Amino acid sequence: METTTPLIMETTSERNTAAFTHLSTLSQYIIPFGNYIFPIIFWSSYKDKSEFVNHHGKQTLNFQLSLLLYTLILALIAIPIFVSVVLQNIPMEAVFNDEDFVIRNFNFQGNIALLSIGATAVVLFGLLKFVEFFLVIYASIKASNGELYNYPLTIPFLK
Repeated sequence: METTTPLIMETTSERNTAAFTHLSTLSQYIIPFGNYIFPIIFWSSYKDKSEFVNHHGKQTLNFQLSLLLYTLILALIAIPIFVSVVLQNIPMEAVFNDEDFVIRNFNFQGNIALLSIGATAVVLFGLLKFVEFFLVIYASIKASNGELYNYPLTIPFLK
């Protein structure tokens, strides 16, 4: 799972760069694909100058790529389920009455198992994004303290 080891001889600049590499992934909430672009920029600029920054850069990118893979798997589960359930219930009728929105002729009972699986995939995605935010903050704190950090459940794409 998580392993942290203190490093000897890293400079404040290296610690700050490693911490900013982790924090730069949060740019995804403002800039599309910022969680890949900015860590790559930080990592590629400093990977040959510091083994400490190289380690944190690889960890950051591996974690983001792992999250992308997990997100794609969850989407491949949820989207077809929701589309198939809606298509099976095509004669459904949506009615707008004043302030009410009513869906008629939709068969929830016949599709409850599929809808449960799809909803579980959506909840797991939300949980994944929630946990990602706090792990990024935790990793940046570890980096700023001069410790090596390995994200949990990360596939080592970059070694």
